[in-house]
Amino acid sequence: MLWSLVKVVLFVALIAAATLGAGYLMETDGGIRVSVANTEFNLGPLQAVIAMILLVVVVWLFIKLVGLLVACLRFLNGDETAISRYFARNRERKGFQALADGMMALASGEGRVAMAKAQKAEKYLHRPELTNLLTAQAAEMAGDRRKAEETYKRLLSDDRTRFVGVRGIMKQKLAEGETDTALKLAEKAFALKPKHEEVQDILLRLQAEKGDWAGARHTLGAKLKHGSLPRDVFRRRDAVLALSEAKDVLDEDKSVESREAAIEANRLSPDLIPAAVLAAQGYIDQNKPRYAARVLKKAWEVQPHPDLAAAFAEIAPDETPQERIKRFQTLTRLKPDHPETRMLLAELNLAAEDFPAARRALGDLAQSEPTARSLAIMAAVERGEGADESVVRAYLARALTASRGPQWVCDNCQSIHAHWAPVCSNCSAFDTLAWRVPAEGEVAMPGSTGMLPLIVGKPSQPADVPATVPDAQVADPVAPPADPAPEPAPEAPAADTAEPAPTEVADAEIVEDDADKKP
Repeated sequence: MLWSLVKVVLFVALIAAATLGAGYLMETDGGIRVSVANTEFNLGPLQAVIAMILLVVVVWLFIKLVGLLVACLRFLNGDETAISRYFARNRERKGFQALADGMMALASGEGRVAMAKAQKAEKYLHRPELTNLLTAQAAEMAGDRRKAEETYKRLLSDDRTRFVGVRGIMKQKLAEGETDTALKLAEKAFALKPKHEEVQDILLRLQAEKGDWAGARHTLGAKLKHGSLPRDVFRRRDAVLALSEAKDVLDEDKSVESREAAIEANRLSPDLIPAAVLAAQGYIDQNKPRYAARVLKKAWEVQPHPDLAAAFAEIAPDETPQERIKRFQTLTRLKPDHPETRMLLAELNLAAEDFPAARRALGDLAQSEPTARSLAIMAAVERGEGADESVVRAYLARALTASRGPQWVCDNCQSIHAHWAPVCSNCSAFDTLAWRVPAEGEVAMPGSTGMLPLIVGKPSQPADVPATVPDAQVADPVAPPADPAPEPAPEAPAADTAEPAPTEVADAEIVEDDADKKP
């Protein structure tokens, strides 16, 4: 409304200025004399101005007629679009100028301006494959999702822009959390352009989230075929997908298929710990213990892991502790200095009640690399050798707040998982879980330092604490008696000398609290 008023005022002002100028020219003396072929023309000031304006118009018309004549000659020479291009040239110039301005506005982050320029360009060009794309992207930038989706749908009608439309709607559905619809659109976009790397990644991620392992393996093969994935990475991820497929088959109680899929996953990536465990279980079910041991030894040589030891123990579940120590030598000799090997040997000797051998196997691990497991093993060793109760409690108190050691950690979001999975449950990243110590410090029990004197205090009544740790299992801290003595705590290693707290705290409850806070 205001702009219309301004235009009316400007028009009136221009008319008034022209009238005033014409009046001044009519009152001015003098003029212009033009002599042509012995003929003279005397023009007054106003007439001279009008004549100049007419001359400019005539020259402009002459140029246009010459251009039209040239277009007609080209048309007669076979250029069928010469005349139409001549008449559309000015519109095209304005349209492409508007399109260029819209692209500049889009690059500058001015979504509304880009939408206006796209509308102007469409008015002059009638090229929806260009202007609709600009409009859709500008609408997304401006936050108008409805306008963007409508424009992307219009792009579906043209074969040249169908992929762009499908991809645009797919990304909109992903942003809205409609993963089922996004998966179907990703499959359509992949069918249109199987070489598009972004579509391949999105489709692979969605298929992994939905558990479509066969489809994900097909997509992964396409990535390898079109050169968007190195072969070594392909083998690793294909093994992860094969392992996930095997687990699904195992859940459906199809043992033959699960064994074959697990063995295939282990063949593709022998260092993948879950694949090695599942393949070994398949060989154990087939009564092939030598094959199972070979698979586990190969994986242990790459990365010792408690699950590998547990699977190795399942090969002969009825053996005695002494027989188990002897059989496990083929595994523990591979990496004797690894912390996992040392703790495994200590646990095996604890099961055999050979406490000095367990201490020798563990060495200084409880001091150099203290973890909840190594400290709990050390507490069991001290208990088995008849050490004072306060020494055992001191190790257990340290185990409450010590690091949990290596865990399954997502390399993308750093979240900790209790079990391995192909897809991170927190950030949905594919194949990002690694067995390592978390980068962030683990949460310690609040006030644990001040409670140490109470925890390690000698109890009034001795309690029976198991002196052994289950074979090939992760050792958990052994819960001390529930009723500590109220008298002052005796001096013990790793314990403060502060006075005991007035409130009696049950050691078993402290251990339970710590277990709840475990990441």
